[in-house]
Amino acid sequence: MSLTRSLFVTLLLSASCALAQAQAHPAPTRAQQIAEHSRKAEMYLQQKRPDLAIPQLEDVVRLDPGNVEAQANLGVLLFFRGQYAQATPALSAALRLHPGLARIQALLGMSEERTGDLTAAQKDLEASFAVLKDPKIQMQVGLALVHVYRVTNHLEKAAQVIAVLEQQQPTNPELIYIAYRLYSDLAGESMLSLSLVAPDSAQMHAVLAHEDALQNKNEAAIAEYRKALAIDPKLPGADYELANLLRNANDVKQQAEAASIFQAALKANPYDEPSLVALGDMALKQGNFQQSKSDFDRALKIDPNDSEADFGLAKTLIGMNQSKAALPILEKTVQLDPTDASAHFRLATLYRQLGRQQAARKQIEIFQRLHKLKDKLSAIYKKMHQQSQQGSGGMSAQ
Repeated sequence: MSLTRSLFVTLLLSASCALAQAQAHPAPTRAQQIAEHSRKAEMYLQQKRPDLAIPQLEDVVRLDPGNVEAQANLGVLLFFRGQYAQATPALSAALRLHPGLARIQALLGMSEERTGDLTAAQKDLEASFAVLKDPKIQMQVGLALVHVYRVTNHLEKAAQVIAVLEQQQPTNPELIYIAYRLYSDLAGESMLSLSLVAPDSAQMHAVLAHEDALQNKNEAAIAEYRKALAIDPKLPGADYELANLLRNANDVKQQAEAASIFQAALKANPYDEPSLVALGDMALKQGNFQQSKSDFDRALKIDPNDSEADFGLAKTLIGMNQSKAALPILEKTVQLDPTDASAHFRLATLYRQLGRQQAARKQIEIFQRLHKLKDKLSAIYKKMHQQSQQGSGGMSAQ
């Protein structure tokens, strides 16, 4: 037998053996392959090996694109591995097959937001944010939606989302920071718009007055409020803000002007509680205890839970040597406003006078803690305002 014939026979025998083995072990069907890949994917997930589960799920969706569970699981795994571009098609497919999957739509929206598809992201984030019940997921979706709104310059819509999130997590530092940035942007945008459309309007002068007051430039603020009221004597809130600045001035004439503004406000509206509190405070500083007591009593009939009116009445009673009567009012004050350092100090003094030393020490500790915090916050606010002014070019009156 020649070499060529021998090789042919060998190959023929090998082919025959292979065919026999194939007939004995037929190739798995498509359904069997899907089941096997699904089994392995589940096994790897139980072992917390998403890196091994992902290829198995990819094989499942390749063989069965209509498999909702596989598409969803694949999308979720890819999302949490940070592979947003790869996660998006799988999540989109799952949602298309089963439109009611709110969490899948949330992840899809966040994937789209992180890959720059803001139009699609807004649609999916809005839809999922409206129906999600889990606070943690809703927070993440809400923050992503706020980012989309800010980038697309829909600040009012972003503020609406922030308001919902703040109700759920009022002490969340990340949320508070984002809210601060957003409201600062809104204020700056409004101020810029106003300066462009009405640079010499009453409203513009009132805004400038507010900015001056924030920087403790009271004389400049007073001048701006006067300009605003000269243009529009009925500008809402401007007369009250002016009076508040005037009543804290050292000039007696300015204080008298403030009193006349508050009295005019009360004449127009006898239930103007803030004006009553302001007049009571002015009378207290002047040592006119009977008048201050009358003003604070009237204010508290209108609003029994006004801590400022309560504190003013307590100080008035102390000035009238009625410390025992002042005690329950001061205790109520610190309950209504636990952050009022001055009220804690007054209460500590009163406790000490009444021989309640332990209670006095506790109030002093609270006072000292709040006083330190106030100093720290004042420095932070001052720095923040300076940075804000530098960033905006230091807008001022022309």
